[in-house]
Amino acid sequence: MPPPGRLRILSANLWNDRADAEAFAALVERLAVDVAALQELGPRQAAALARVLPHGVLEPGLDFHGMGIATRSPVAVRRLTLPCRDARISELALAAADGTAVAVELINLHVQAPHSIRWSTVSHRRGQLRGLVRHMAAAPHHPRVLVGDFNATPLWPLYRRVTAHLRDAALIAAARGGGRVQPTWGPRPGARRLLRIDHAFVHRVAVLDFQVVPVPGGDHSAVVVDIATEGEPGG
Repeated sequence: MPPPGRLRILSANLWNDRADAEAFAALVERLAVDVAALQELGPRQAAALARVLPHGVLEPGLDFHGMGIATRSPVAVRRLTLPCRDARISELALAAADGTAVAVELINLHVQAPHSIRWSTVSHRRGQLRGLVRHMAAAPHHPRVLVGDFNATPLWPLYRRVTAHLRDAALIAAARGGGRVQPTWGPRPGARRLLRIDHAFVHRVAVLDFQVVPVPGGDHSAVVVDIATEGEPGG
């Protein structure tokens, strides 16, 4: 469990209600997650998760568009209008060393998959990126955490566009600990993870830890990032 004054944020694509709902809720509870950002959230998963993290806004569906932000403490959640899927945004209160609270913006994003055969796929991906960048440019100095399923590895232009504005939490943690970044997606539950397409990016917050954690019954692993205010050791 992260010490007081630090936040543990989990992001997971739950495979359109196919990941094990009860096992996922138990995982969130075992990891002592403070905030969960979900993509492809289904009704059973939302019901189970709400018992563990009772606040925030969960909007499940069975059309691969279910999204949500669930928290331990009350927060407001709003939408950022984007093509294909809106992002969800919340302001988190992060305790600083002097006892004050710093507002950190959390953005939960699910970028349309590039392998869709619809003609609008490229347009939607570009539009989602443009809308995201426009939103961040309006408040460039705001402490921020951007998480989600980006359907883009570090080799893809979309990833590089994001990292022009934010830092990759996985790389920060790996560089500090001498470890390696881990892939997050595989073709089926229990299969070897092949691609790193689920990310956590940060701006003006310290990254204390980063983990990739299997999700029971899911094709994506969850990413878990512990953050604190700037100036904390390990940032």
